[in-house]
Amino acid sequence: MDTPDGLTINGDIAPRAEEVLTPQALGLVVALHRALDDRRLELLEARRRRVEDLAAGGTLDFLPETRHIREDPTWRVAEPAPGLADRRCEITGPTDRKMTINALNSGAKAWLADHEDANTPQWSAVVGGQLNLLDAINRNIDFTGENGKHYALKPDDELATIIVRPRGWHLPEKHLLVDGRPASGSLVDFALYLATAGLRQIEKGQGPYFYLPKMESHLEARLWNDAFVLAQDYLGIPRGTIRATVLIETYPAAFEMEEILYELREHSAGLNAGRWDFMFSVIKSFRTRGTDFMLPDRNAVTMTVPFMRAYTELLVKTCHTRGAHAIGGMAAFIPSRDEAVNEAAFAKVRDDKTREANDGFDGSWVAHPGMVGVCTEVFTSVLGDRPNQIDRTREDVQVTAAQLLDVAATPGDVTEAGLRNNISVGIQYLKAWLGGLGAVAIFNLMEDAATAEISRSQVWQWLHNDVTLADTGHQVTRDLIDRIVEEEIAKLPGDPADYAEARQTFLEVAVADDYADFLTLPAYARMP
Repeated sequence: MDTPDGLTINGDIAPRAEEVLTPQALGLVVALHRALDDRRLELLEARRRRVEDLAAGGTLDFLPETRHIREDPTWRVAEPAPGLADRRCEITGPTDRKMTINALNSGAKAWLADHEDANTPQWSAVVGGQLNLLDAINRNIDFTGENGKHYALKPDDELATIIVRPRGWHLPEKHLLVDGRPASGSLVDFALYLATAGLRQIEKGQGPYFYLPKMESHLEARLWNDAFVLAQDYLGIPRGTIRATVLIETYPAAFEMEEILYELREHSAGLNAGRWDFMFSVIKSFRTRGTDFMLPDRNAVTMTVPFMRAYTELLVKTCHTRGAHAIGGMAAFIPSRDEAVNEAAFAKVRDDKTREANDGFDGSWVAHPGMVGVCTEVFTSVLGDRPNQIDRTREDVQVTAAQLLDVAATPGDVTEAGLRNNISVGIQYLKAWLGGLGAVAIFNLMEDAATAEISRSQVWQWLHNDVTLADTGHQVTRDLIDRIVEEEIAKLPGDPADYAEARQTFLEVAVADDYADFLTLPAYARMP
């Protein structure tokens, strides 16, 4: 394989890999790395310093140095790109072959083709997912299941618009070294797509569209914008061809929404409310600050609790003030064969999507094709034939920093049932992740890395704050966690020994004195 000077491939070269590991794509990886990776590492260090400041008694607030951006009424983001005006229902999922076909055929307006939380960064998946996207755009994809069922694409005009989510800034790609240093997983995913399938998307009348995860500041958005400008110039395509929707899924980013839109404005496609990662980030940011930032059982933290309500209201207002889409959060439910379970779950999803549509969101997420219909129906009842409701600027909304920080007003208890659920979900998910699956059906929900993060973070928070369980009166201790770990593993199918590596990884990130920033980092170190 022809590779640029300074680039080393440590992974196996699978059949057809050269179709996405092209000289142009790999050259773009090298160019992006050399221009931007030092800044990426500096920004990750800035994250660490912020956590230290918060641990020392600091807080989060709207930035005084960017007040002029927030108070300037004149700027707007770019007009919606082709295929991105109507986003009333978006489906999410990994880029394996079957999901690629099902997501594109689902009836959703867009598909978040996930190389992040619903994927695992096994080298075979990194390359294979890109091949599946290229095959889908070229209409060279089909799939036959073990049961003999055949899957093929519908006509192009019935397919969802592809929006690719690359990995976050924190994750390396150890199988690609540039000048002896691991490349950024973010830039690898971005470059391989843009220089192959993304160019084909332009030829077909749309463009290379992205969802950007895990950012914590407008400076990280500026880094992405610089990557877009460099890449477009490198490939000879007009600036502004790339469009990106940013997930506001970290606590610090909630205080910099306008600045993030501003940094990306010629490339911006809006913001998304990433609810599970947002909860994870609340704990992560203020993990040493005791009960003021203590969350109850995960399932008790609904989108109507005060701090979550403030966050979503501010997101809609911010987006619509600047002419950008506001996309709602995930409905993770998976249809079940149990009709009673289905009935209750569909009612909850309908209520959730109804709240979002009435609040002004322009669309929302589902994790399963079976939920596309209800999401579409709810948003259509509000939008009608309009593609979005960006003109609804929500001038009635006024959100303060104190409201965003009011975690203490969250109702609910910490229970043993919640602790057991977190432990079971965390271990089951990690077992699947280490085995190559990033989106896993557990207890009728589609779990991904974001829900695993909130699960292990709650265990860590409750342990390190000596929480007493409301339903049993027991204090959360290491002995109690160890006992529940063994009891929950014993309930799972297969030999308990099959869960040994997942158990060890979970405990490493859930009970250690030092809090791991992301569970995927030590898990990735265990992955070949």
